Amino acid sequence: MSLISVFRRGLLGLGTAALIAAPAMAQQGQPIRIGAVLSVTGPASFLGDPEDKTLRLYVNRINAAGGVNGRPLQLIVYDDGGDANRARTFATRLVEDDRVVAMVGGTTTGTTMAMRPVFEDARIPFISLAGGIEIIEPVAPFTFKTPHTDRMACEKIFADIRARGLTRVGMISGTDGFGQSMRGQCQRVAGPAGITIVADEQYGPRDSDMTPQLTRIRNTAGVEAIVNAGFGQGPAIVTRGYAQLGIRLPLYQSHGVASAQFIELATPAAAEGVRLPAAALLVAEQLPENDPQRRILIDYKTTFEREFNQPVSTFGGHAYDGLMILVEAMRRANSTDGTRLRDAIRATRGFVGTGGVVNMSATDHMGLDLSAFKMVEIRGGAFRLIGN
Repeated sequence: MSLISVFRRGLLGLGTAALIAAPAMAQQGQPIRIGAVLSVTGPASFLGDPEDKTLRLYVNRINAAGGVNGRPLQLIVYDDGGDANRARTFATRLVEDDRVVAMVGGTTTGTTMAMRPVFEDARIPFISLAGGIEIIEPVAPFTFKTPHTDRMACEKIFADIRARGLTRVGMISGTDGFGQSMRGQCQRVAGPAGITIVADEQYGPRDSDMTPQLTRIRNTAGVEAIVNAGFGQGPAIVTRGYAQLGIRLPLYQSHGVASAQFIELATPAAAEGVRLPAAALLVAEQLPENDPQRRILIDYKTTFEREFNQPVSTFGGHAYDGLMILVEAMRRANSTDGTRLRDAIRATRGFVGTGGVVNMSATDHMGLDLSAFKMVEIRGGAFRLIGN
């Protein structure tokens, strides 16, 4: 086991008492300033809130364990409320006023894409926590991401639909950045996956009733399954409408709803049987004992839930991965120079995180393949592993 792995496991087990009595060495040297612009409030708060909590929790633990190369981390967080314009303003503030050396944040695809040019122009590494594939494709030199992409979600969903002997899909998508990105990716990969999209409906961020769109999908000849590309409250409204209309077709959601809060919003009864691709964190205890992620997942889950008394979500896990990838890159580079940090981040190999085993390169700024996704189904108000 590497020294870095030992360090991370130590952080996961570090208790609150250790934070109060932080070693003096954690206070040596000038602080390393890292930024985070998150959607802590607003329609994407169920993503941004656990991200915010995770970053604060683990920055404290890193500092209590001695900091990074003898220097404490200073986390500077701004809440964009899900607004892309505010996100860009805060990104500019982080660069020009706060003088951060790196950024871990960007809750949504829309806010990430608004901030990306700011950090690229400043040559400051930016690790996004959002799902859209356009964040990293084509590759931008200083931009990375930790979550699985929307293209991967489409491929995983379509493979499961085909395994059920089905081929004809009705899509319903949000008009937000993530919803439109995933809709486009599903349209691109449908043909190669042997899927035909026979209905295509959309809904806005303020829509409170999707039954008209769902009715049109249900009434489309030959529809065999429904796929919802979206995140936030929209998919919960879709799921409730699906149940209200008594639709019996298989319903798939994206990894943008991979949290217990989605089940609560949709109601367990309506969500029963819904399938989605998700990081293994949701089903950590259901993994085999020899799974390389199991220990990291259970440790993170236990630490987060004990600290905040709320269920863990994959979104907090994305923040954990982003922070730890950055910290390990800082340790390897022994520098906070933007270019040297960028090079160290994209040299990440064999990093076992909550999202999977990460192997980045100059041409892959995410480092996950489709095996990092698990297909899960909601049964009895909980997520159940149904395949790899």
